[in-house]
Amino acid sequence: MASSAESITEARRVARAGALELVLPVCEKGLGSVILKIDSPQLIDGVRLEPVTLWPDDRGYFLEIQRLGQGLARAFPPQSTQISAAYNYPGSIKAFHYHLHQTDCWAPVVGLLQVALIDLRMGSPTYGARNTLYTGVLRPWQILIPPGVAHGYKVIGSDPAMLVYLTDRIYDPKDEGRIPYNDPHIQYDWETQHK
Repeated sequence: MASSAESITEARRVARAGALELVLPVCEKGLGSVILKIDSPQLIDGVRLEPVTLWPDDRGYFLEIQRLGQGLARAFPPQSTQISAAYNYPGSIKAFHYHLHQTDCWAPVVGLLQVALIDLRMGSPTYGARNTLYTGVLRPWQILIPPGVAHGYKVIGSDPAMLVYLTDRIYDPKDEGRIPYNDPHIQYDWETQHK
């Protein structure tokens, strides 16, 4: 007979692929660690951040998202790397989803996103950790998100936002899982933080 800890884990298991076992953590309501610098020691294991260089002038600005073979996505294979973009209206929440095999590299290029990450990987040194990042035009960062880290975002402010992202695999719906944005275990706080 399974112990009570094993039955609780089994009840919250969301997926398994080889050695990767994903289990919903039980979290207190909140944002988790708010990440303010790219080398924060509070980053979820395997998540990487890199600044995107922005060249403004009197006509607007230019930014280079990614060069294959370099930067955060340097290991992405050219034959299966997919580049996509998502245009989002103010206040929209797109959360949560995770991948069993796919790695994402996000670059919010228009507007501002509140990005939420949750480590679902049982056995990870940061299992159950939540990170919040405020990124976009005001903080141009790329975010590398490994398999097993649930991710989502909310558009903040009064303007639409655009997220450009690379994946190391062509989209496969069997590789993706979803968790409601208001999951009672994760308890991520999407409300504006009035202080």
